[in-house]
Amino acid sequence: MSMNDNRGCSVCPAGSENYEVFTTRLRGKRVKRVQYDYRTPDGELFATVASSLIECRHRRDEWLEKRQANKGKG
Repeated sequence: MSMNDNRGCSVCPAGSENYEVFTTRLRGKRVKRVQYDYRTPDGELFATVASSLIECRHRRDEWLEKRQANKGKG
């Protein structure tokens, strides 16, 4: 299943993650990258590209912590 619909919008269901590994060229060298989407149970989308799935999930966790802290300030 593709990560995006025909309009380029994420198809990640609420409360789940999707990721796709791709290669690209960076300064003439082929490098692996991971495109990562996570949609919260309430529907907010987090998206990032990093060199590994572990790094993507680390960024997601940091984002979730900041998001939770901001909700407390309400």
